[in-house]
Amino acid sequence: MTRTTRTPPPRVPVRTRRAAHAIAWCAAPSGLWRLAMASGIYVGYSDKVLRDDYAIPGWGVAYVVGLSVLTELAALFPLLLVRDRRPRYPRALARLAWTASAVTMLVALSQVVVAFTVRSRTDLASGTPRTVWAFAYAPLLAVPVLLTAVTWSYARRLRAEGEQ
Repeated sequence: MTRTTRTPPPRVPVRTRRAAHAIAWCAAPSGLWRLAMASGIYVGYSDKVLRDDYAIPGWGVAYVVGLSVLTELAALFPLLLVRDRRPRYPRALARLAWTASAVTMLVALSQVVVAFTVRSRTDLASGTPRTVWAFAYAPLLAVPVLLTAVTWSYARRLRAEGEQ
């Protein structure tokens, strides 16, 4: 009985692994800001705005907390692309990653437009609250670039593995 040995898949570059982990960290500040808003900590909105626009307190708390959890779970997706184990459906994962990369790029661009048009006239108090909000959401602008780099690296490794 002969045993065939498969060559191991190409190693994940350290910079790619770091980029995948950075995506999860980029989502954390905005999630914490939303959790602070849901828990009643002053984040720059008046009680009237929280009650009327965000339904906080009320069902808006569940929405904001759920959005934070969903965002963080989505930010953990790139970790699948840097695993050493081969996924069950590698081509499908690559297609999903490219789609996610394109969608995050479009969403980020739309949010930049919204931030400089609609959000500039928001009910958020100016000064410190607006600065904290900006620092909490600014890291999200790095996500599309990082996700594209991780996806590109995954697709390249997948191609190299197929050529062996």
